[in-house]
Amino acid sequence: METEIVSVDNDMDNSVSYQRAVDILKDGGVVAFPTETVYGLGALATDAVAVQRIFEAKGRPSDNPLIVHIGNKEDVNNYAVDVPENAGKLMDAFWPGPLTLVFHKKPGVIAENVTPGFDTVGIRMPDHPVALNLLRTLDGPLAAPSANRSGKPSPTEAAHVMTDLDGRIPLIVDGGRTGVGVESTVLDMTANPPEILRPGGVTREMIEEVIGPVRAEDKSPGVADEEAPRAPGMKYMHYAPESPLFVIRRDAAAIREAVKQLHAEGKRVAVIGPDEFDITEADWYFAAGPLHDNEAMAVNLYSALRQCDLTDADLILAAETDYEGVGQAVMNRLLKAADGKRYDG
Repeated sequence: METEIVSVDNDMDNSVSYQRAVDILKDGGVVAFPTETVYGLGALATDAVAVQRIFEAKGRPSDNPLIVHIGNKEDVNNYAVDVPENAGKLMDAFWPGPLTLVFHKKPGVIAENVTPGFDTVGIRMPDHPVALNLLRTLDGPLAAPSANRSGKPSPTEAAHVMTDLDGRIPLIVDGGRTGVGVESTVLDMTANPPEILRPGGVTREMIEEVIGPVRAEDKSPGVADEEAPRAPGMKYMHYAPESPLFVIRRDAAAIREAVKQLHAEGKRVAVIGPDEFDITEADWYFAAGPLHDNEAMAVNLYSALRQCDLTDADLILAAETDYEGVGQAVMNRLLKAADGKRYDG
């Protein structure tokens, strides 16, 4: 299969490009497209055969659920039942945007392999003109995880998708670099109080300002091997570069000492850290944003991880951030990419 890239201008109709994507989707194929978080790999969420092509292209475990993307708020009622009043408040506040809401699913509409083993479904309305135009032209729901090989860093540019999925999917819609950089927050509206299953671009504080207290998973969520994950990103190692990654405290002196120790062991070291750190001792240093700017770290994290894959580093050190705001999501992704490993010397 030859993978084609079509570029679209966010401010133009590009009806021919959209129609090409829609034709593939309606024919049961998969298409990569940009959202405000990361690039997604979409298939018609009502077509089990099409959805299976997502799992095959990504090499994704079959028990890992998919999020359903819609083009209009009103579409929620086509796929979910018992939608609570608080959900409407959150939709008004954050949709379109990086917030996935989990509801009881309407029987017999969404394909069973979208949410294997569950009677719930995660739904969101993406805040990206290309994604919304595609969804509205299609006039149907798209099941869409990130458009990368399973376990690897999520793609924030069309080139990242091509690196991972060239020859595995027919079409990539290129809408430029994504803006948020980490996946959506997943909030379970079937729990009382609602529970954050995965932190993302909409923070706990933002949610609680609208609907009051919510529960949250601990700082490094996971589930047992025998359990099915309730949301993407909960069970399996995700976002990982090729070389082993370790999270290290955000201290320039500590990072320099770690690099020195690792060099003494004959290891080549790549470092991801703040713009202000000048770790010249590292073999490669990738700046991911200003110190204490968690939003910038979120935007640049996956790109930095992918840059590490272009080196021949034996080991990667990534400076931690704090848990303020979207920092919770950044640390969730870093610890997943490191499989929980920290470098303590």
